[in-house]
Amino acid sequence: METKVISGVEFLSLPSSYVRPESERPRLSEVEECNDVPIIDLSSHRSLVVKQIGDACRDYGFFQVMNHGVGKERVDKMQRVAHEFFNLSVEEKMKLYSDDPSKTMRLSTSFNVKKETVHNWRDYLRLHCYPLDKYVPEWPSNPSCFKDDVSSYCMEVRQLGLRLEEAISESLGLHKDELKSVLGEQGQHMAVNYYPACPEPELTYGLPAHTDPNALTILLQDLQVSGLQVLKDGKWLAIKPHPDAFVVNIGDQIQVKNSVTKSVEDQTLSWFISIACRHSVMASTKAFGIVP
Repeated sequence: METKVISGVEFLSLPSSYVRPESERPRLSEVEECNDVPIIDLSSHRSLVVKQIGDACRDYGFFQVMNHGVGKERVDKMQRVAHEFFNLSVEEKMKLYSDDPSKTMRLSTSFNVKKETVHNWRDYLRLHCYPLDKYVPEWPSNPSCFKDDVSSYCMEVRQLGLRLEEAISESLGLHKDELKSVLGEQGQHMAVNYYPACPEPELTYGLPAHTDPNALTILLQDLQVSGLQVLKDGKWLAIKPHPDAFVVNIGDQIQVKNSVTKSVEDQTLSWFISIACRHSVMASTKAFGIVP
C-alpha cells in the first residue's frame, strides 16, 4: 500500500491494511465508562493535592487535573490550530510527511508503517519542543499562527509537568525536587493525533493497547468523544474528558519500587483529535527507580 495520510481522504470502507485479526479487534460492547476517574483540583490545599496525586498514581496510574495554570486562551488556540492543520489539503500536509522516526518534526500515519503488518487509524504530527529555540524553526509555517500558538502552549504545559513531578515526589515522602533531579534535563515532545471518522470502527484501533515509554504525558482531549480508554482491574474504561482539564498519564520512566506508582496501559479509538505533551529523560539516560 502506498504510504499516505488518511486525514482529508474519504473512505467508504476500511482498507484491508487496517483490518485487525478478529482476536485483536476492539470489543466495543465490553468497554465501560470510568465514573470514578480521579479529578484533582490543583488550587486546593497543597497537602490534599499531594495526597490525591499519590493515591491516583498508586491506584490508577492516571488522573485528571483542573485549575492547572495553563490559560484557557492557550488551550483554545492549541485546539484550534490543531484542527486547522489537519483541515489543510492532503497535498499541503504531505509536504511534511516522513516515515523516518529519527526526525524531530514530521507528519506521519499509524505508528511505524515500515514495520507494521496492520496499520492504526490515525495521522499524527510529531514535534520536539524543548528547547524551543532549537526546534521551533523547523515546525510548520501553515497555518501562519502555528509556531506562536503551539510554542506558547508548550511553555505553559512544561511548567505544569514540572509542578506535577514535584507533587509526585512529595507523595513519596521525598523532597519536591527529587524526581526532577533524577530525571535530569528533561526533553519534551508533542504528538498532535488526528483520528478520523472510521467507516468500520469495530475492525481497527486509532492506537492499540500500550503504555507510554516516557516519564509523564499531559493529554488534551476533544470534549465531544471519550476516545481514550485505560485498563484497570482487567477492564477497559472510557475516560470522559472533563471541561478545562488535562489527563495525566504516568509513563514507564517513572518506575517506583514497592508498587507505589504504576504506568497505565491505554488504547485509543477513532473520531477525534488529541494533543499529547510528553516529558522524558534525554535519550542518553535510562529509566530509573526510586525507593521511597
